[in-house]
Amino acid sequence: MKFFGTDGIRGRMGEEPITPVTILKLGWALGRVLAEKNGHRGAVIIGKDTRVSGYLLESAIEAGLISAGTDVQLLGPMPTPGIAYLTRTARAHAGVVISASHNPYSDNGIKFFSPDGEKLDDEIEGAIEAMMEETMQTVESSELGKARRYPDAAGRYIEFCKSTIPARYTLEGLHIVLDCAHGASYHIAPLVLEELGAKVITIGDDPDGFNINAGFGATDTQALRQAVTENKADLGIALDGDADRLIMVDKLGNEVNGDQLLLIMALARKARGSLKGGVVGTVMTNLGMQQALEAQGIEFIRAAVGDRYVLDLLKQKGWQLGGESSGHIICLDKTTTGDGIIAALEVLRVMLDTGKGLDELASAMQVCPQVMINVNVPRSFDIKSDSSICNAVKQAEKTLGSDGRIVLRASGTEPLVRVMIEGVDGQQVRSECESLAGVVREAVVAFNSLHG
Repeated sequence: MKFFGTDGIRGRMGEEPITPVTILKLGWALGRVLAEKNGHRGAVIIGKDTRVSGYLLESAIEAGLISAGTDVQLLGPMPTPGIAYLTRTARAHAGVVISASHNPYSDNGIKFFSPDGEKLDDEIEGAIEAMMEETMQTVESSELGKARRYPDAAGRYIEFCKSTIPARYTLEGLHIVLDCAHGASYHIAPLVLEELGAKVITIGDDPDGFNINAGFGATDTQALRQAVTENKADLGIALDGDADRLIMVDKLGNEVNGDQLLLIMALARKARGSLKGGVVGTVMTNLGMQQALEAQGIEFIRAAVGDRYVLDLLKQKGWQLGGESSGHIICLDKTTTGDGIIAALEVLRVMLDTGKGLDELASAMQVCPQVMINVNVPRSFDIKSDSSICNAVKQAEKTLGSDGRIVLRASGTEPLVRVMIEGVDGQQVRSECESLAGVVREAVVAFNSLHG
């Protein structure tokens, strides 16, 4: 598609397609497609994270929707999974998320949720792109949409999060450091934990429009790890800018990633007799998680990278639990998309049930050495068509043999190629990954010289 990637529309603010004119027309196209599909004007919910550019993009897409005759309900700053939840419960015809998730403040993006709180399917996205090729025409003044603030959006989502663990559970006695990444959960996640009884120290909760994900959150846990050990807390919780990712830190200051957290949940559900089917991971999921699951007789399958692909496989298999190493964790029996707050509550429930600390629970997985290097590439660069890269991959596979695994993929959200190698020998894994990344860099240099 021209605009839509694996996770909506992303880019640098001020550069196509993340410009006021294009986003205005995107809102109009969405409104037109929804009107044709549903036979009436309908209503769309709009939420955003804390980037300074969110004000501009919110106004642009709101104006586009209204010009197409669609009513708008504004949520303000709201975690992405909260927007999905409210889209569903408000019976809206679509939800709009203005966020670039874990990216820096200079980026932004737009993605949509269906009335079921799930990401729009490819057919609807294709219809929106086709509509954007049409000439924009505003409806008659009598048919224009209206905008209003959605009442108590934060409070409704807070209560939903709390409801995902049984009422008999209390977090009293737990000392938690919470990192909100200066993002959309800053006014929500602390209240969820505090109202459940936890003693909470919050960091990364002072967004200024420019500091989202900067040195804080799920993509950079150094500040959280330091705060946990300095405050002698029981654990730390790190969310990313739009709170759909979760990384945790144990009392010793060790990071516990999405694979380890997913394993903790799966083993606990199996012990309770509530695990439905198996677990879905991705091609990036650590081999150690697969081995630990299979040792307990739990089926495991891999999806392509991206929570939408994890969700697709969960629905196909009729399973409930899946996620990514990066911390996107889907509990499909509780919500329709990855939710950092809800995933954290499930892990806390396991700690309460077992009486074990996060460090002990995480030790159930023997992490295989895994190295990933990101290489900046032009957006038009195709790794599959470069013979030098293909030959280097074959050679690395031959060197690693059956004890290793290589994943080479273009990011769906950034102009990067991710080079990942996993195996049993950490030194060999590092050496092979650096070598392959070097080949990719050389190929990019050659590509740039050829294409100017």
